[in-house]
Amino acid sequence: MKKNDETEVRTKQVKEFLTSRAFLKPAIAVLAGGLVGFLYYYFIGCSSGHCAITGSPLGSVIFGGLLGFFIVSSPCSKGQC
Repeated sequence: MKKNDETEVRTKQVKEFLTSRAFLKPAIAVLAGGLVGFLYYYFIGCSSGHCAITGSPLGSVIFGGLLGFFIVSSPCSKGQC
């Protein structure tokens, strides 16, 4: 019984974290950045295919997601500048 109670407590903690602002804000920023990165690849991109970031859709999505995360998680976005 005790192990089941611990599992329920951990499940509740995980659910609370996944719905908290500390998780949702960066997660939404990563998804939005990835979308913007893909749109940049699709509409502007690199015609030769030799560009490091815009040469493939995967690179553009990863770069955009990282950029979105860093913008939201920067100290300036938290008013510490």
